[in-house]
Amino acid sequence: MSPLPKLLLLILTVAVSSAMASDDERVSELLSLQSRSKSGVIRLNDQSLSRFLTAVKTPRPYSILLFFDAAQLHDKQELRLTELHNEFSIVATSFLTNNPSNSKLFFCDIEFKESQLSFSQFGVNALPHIRLIGPNMSLKDSEPMDQGDFSRLAESMAEFVEAKTKISVGPIHRPPVFSRNQLILIAVVIVIWIPFFIKKVITGQTLLHDPKVWLAGSVFVYFFSVSGAMHNIIRKMPMFLVDRNDPSKLVFFYQGSGMQLGAEGFTVGFLYTVVGLLLAFLTHGLVRVRNVSVQRVVMIFALLVSFLAVKQVVYLDNWKTGYGIHGFWPSSWN
Repeated sequence: MSPLPKLLLLILTVAVSSAMASDDERVSELLSLQSRSKSGVIRLNDQSLSRFLTAVKTPRPYSILLFFDAAQLHDKQELRLTELHNEFSIVATSFLTNNPSNSKLFFCDIEFKESQLSFSQFGVNALPHIRLIGPNMSLKDSEPMDQGDFSRLAESMAEFVEAKTKISVGPIHRPPVFSRNQLILIAVVIVIWIPFFIKKVITGQTLLHDPKVWLAGSVFVYFFSVSGAMHNIIRKMPMFLVDRNDPSKLVFFYQGSGMQLGAEGFTVGFLYTVVGLLLAFLTHGLVRVRNVSVQRVVMIFALLVSFLAVKQVVYLDNWKTGYGIHGFWPSSWN
């Protein structure tokens, strides 16, 4: 073999070896950063993102799932950034628990104030946002997670990873509500408290024997049922919105049947509860009053308040939905 082909072969071999060594170094560095993170999520910035993504020739030996965060928006409950970041950390921890020898997928996050250039490079202008950068992807070709998938939190994030990378995340391991020491303390307190509880049950001195507790519980269940509280919990509806035309104002009532704010439900629930309590008082309390004049005055007052409350509910329903509610006299009265 002539010296020239030998030289070219040597140069090619050195170049390939150096590229492989460089990739191995980056993987080792990512593994080191991952091991130092309590949740397994690596914090990136403009410089480190360039080192692990833009400065690395494709195909890279790893994929990166990137969570875009902004600390100044954590107080905006409607964005749920803190909750979603916690769920992202749960997925990362679960993945590392199920795949301890992983070197193909890394979970990372990036913060807006520290990495505004990276936000601009990815074209991210709204949060929450999660993006997967595969081995053969540039920043612009990376795949964003659909906004609609955030509703199922960690489970939907894991499904997104498995669908795009073909790497199994495995079961989600959520942290227990109570730690081991807390459970031991609770168990000790319960064991100590049991004899006193049994004694009070026998003598009928527990809260469950107090009619006032049952009355308060009944009122709470009634208010919870008629105020749409379950709807607010399931749909995670905010209590109010900020007025788009004037950010200094808050919107407590939203006109339109497609959406209901928490304040709307609680207002209507309060009016219903007032009517219900007045009706209960008239049928169970007022009948015990022997003075007829007092009965009549209280009855008239209760009917007037109930009428105004129901009238306000009808007005709000008509204002919100556009549907009218009309009363009808019996046909024999016409």
